Amino acid sequence: MVTNVVKFRFDADQLDALAEQHREEYANATPFPHIVFDDFLPPAVLEDVLAEFPKPDQIEWQSFKTAAEKKLASRNERQMGDATRFLLYQFNSSIFINFLEKLTGIDGIIPDPHFEGGGLHQIERGGFLKMHVDFNYHRRMKLDRRLNLLLYLNQNWQEEYGGHLELWDKEITQCSKKILPVFNRCVIFTTTDFTYHGHPEPLTCPEGWSRKSLALYYYSNGRPAEELDGDKGHTTIFQERPNESFMEEITRTQSVKTVLKKFIPPILIDAGKAIKK
Repeated sequence: MVTNVVKFRFDADQLDALAEQHREEYANATPFPHIVFDDFLPPAVLEDVLAEFPKPDQIEWQSFKTAAEKKLASRNERQMGDATRFLLYQFNSSIFINFLEKLTGIDGIIPDPHFEGGGLHQIERGGFLKMHVDFNYHRRMKLDRRLNLLLYLNQNWQEEYGGHLELWDKEITQCSKKILPVFNRCVIFTTTDFTYHGHPEPLTCPEGWSRKSLALYYYSNGRPAEELDGDKGHTTIFQERPNESFMEEITRTQSVKTVLKKFIPPILIDAGKAIKK
């Protein structure tokens, strides 16, 4: 099953040429630097990955269910199949890092071997991810987050299914770009405290389908001060679009959880966690 992936290696010369061809397009893209590559990998390589991609009930996903997001994410690479792990290692290789540096103009890019917040992502029908900027600091590696790479695995995906990745301006006044998450489409973009993006509309794919993707994040030791809105070290920050209201519900939910923690004995909380496992 993993034959195609094991044979695959990124070609340094091809990636160098691709970076040279698109680096100006990347730098000048709006609303912030990004690029979209279609047919990024040999299809057979991604078909191996898709064949072993776990269903919603197959592994213990990290499940997010709030007014701001409804999605599933892998917890660690032990939950991934061999083909997936081998491919992700390729994306963390020196050959690919060199490509990212030439494409984006960011020097000293460092991959994340822990896939913190990344790895496998899956959104079922009705799921969404509201507009946000990402956590900007990797506490374990003590590095600044600089780039996102998303690779979509959705074969025969139709426009009416939704699931578009939306890129918005820093004031959250308008959407500048919508990207349909079709099979073998790769999106790379710079992450700062002003690069708002998300999949804000509930997914309308057929029942039993899901929006699947691989996510990789890249870092550096330090970053330009103008990319920060305050101190580094914040978690994901959600923002409402015009005529949208969900932050009040999130605040209320967080307040309720805080109150419950004050009154529920720790032994009962630990017991509840054990039952979920």
